[in-house]
Amino acid sequence: MGLMRQHFRVVAAMMVREVSTRYGSKPGGYAWALIDPVAHVAIMTIVFEAIARMPALGSSFALFFATGYLPFNFYQAMASYMTGAVKANKSLLNYPVVSPADVVVARYLVQILTSALVSVLVIFCVVALEDVHLHGVEFSRVVAACFLGSLLGLGVALVNLFFNSRGSLYEQVYGIVSRPMFLISGVFFLPDSLPHPFREIILYNPIVHVVMLFRTGFYPEYRAMGMDLQYLGEFTAVMIFLGLALFSLSWRQMREDRL
Repeated sequence: MGLMRQHFRVVAAMMVREVSTRYGSKPGGYAWALIDPVAHVAIMTIVFEAIARMPALGSSFALFFATGYLPFNFYQAMASYMTGAVKANKSLLNYPVVSPADVVVARYLVQILTSALVSVLVIFCVVALEDVHLHGVEFSRVVAACFLGSLLGLGVALVNLFFNSRGSLYEQVYGIVSRPMFLISGVFFLPDSLPHPFREIILYNPIVHVVMLFRTGFYPEYRAMGMDLQYLGEFTAVMIFLGLALFSLSWRQMREDRL
């Protein structure tokens, strides 16, 4: 019981440190983390309103892009932020009360809370500025998509933590592979509307299912043909298991500052 209380105190202290070091030195501080996604959705809305008459779902381009960008951001922001968790906190690992697990848990909580706040702000802005009326929103699907997206990002980040420490080549290769993810994850389009065989190929991307699940929560009429929650759950579970296994193998090296 005492160890659990100590763990909670360490994680809470590290969360405060993460917020202050991540946003405290930047112009605008924490507010920039909220403004940036709003600007992304606004720019995408302006561009696509100029080249298309109607979005693929509903009547609001802003809502359509927000429901694509936000679930993707739960994955992408988590994966990129968590990858540098240990490196950014190496000095703290010299203290016996601080473990690599504390660093990971603190960063995960900070990022998922930040992404949740960002999502609420973006949806609020879309509803207020676009005069969009949300009817029949299934919050259970929205929350499930956000949670699964964050867990998938965590699993990928834990794997990256291990392989990045083995050399810079993996980091470069991963950067090349992950760069087009934003374009092939269904943010701009409906994956189930693609022709064969592109539809089947793109559905192997688990982030596509996160985005589809999120959109079904906002669009009751969206049938999301091809969405496979079992595949998404199994893929996420495998990444978490693999990531934790590799992370635990590197525990001593992290402590001894050899990673």
